[in-house]
Amino acid sequence: MRHSFRLILLIAVLIPLCCGCDWFHKPKFDEALLAGYWVEGTVHEYYNANGTGYTWDTADDVTEEEAQPFTWTLEGSTLTQNHKMAMGGIVPKTYTVTKLTTSILMYHDDFGTFHSFIKQ
Repeated sequence: MRHSFRLILLIAVLIPLCCGCDWFHKPKFDEALLAGYWVEGTVHEYYNANGTGYTWDTADDVTEEEAQPFTWTLEGSTLTQNHKMAMGGIVPKTYTVTKLTTSILMYHDDFGTFHSFIKQ
C-alpha cells in the first residue's frame, strides 16, 4: 500500500512538471505565411509556396539573377533550407523560427546567429 501511494504521488508531481516543458508546447507556425520576399539589410530571401526559394546578399555583390536556390520545409518551428551549390552539392541549414507574421520573420540557428526579416 505504501509503495502504491508513493508511486501515485510521484506521478502526480511529474505530470505538471512535464506539461510545463517546451517539449509539449513547441510553437507551430503557418508555412503559408513564409511565401514571399523577405529582406534583412543586404540579405534577401524569396520563398515560393511550393517549397523552393532562393537567396542573395548584395553586400557580396550578388544580384537576384545570381541567387542561390534552395528548397525549404517548415515543421512546427523548425525551418530547414537545403541550399543547392553550383558544383552540385546540397548544404542543409536548420533554424528555429521565433516569430512569423504577415510582415516579420525571425529565426536563429544553434550557433547563436539571429535573423530578423521584413516582408517586402
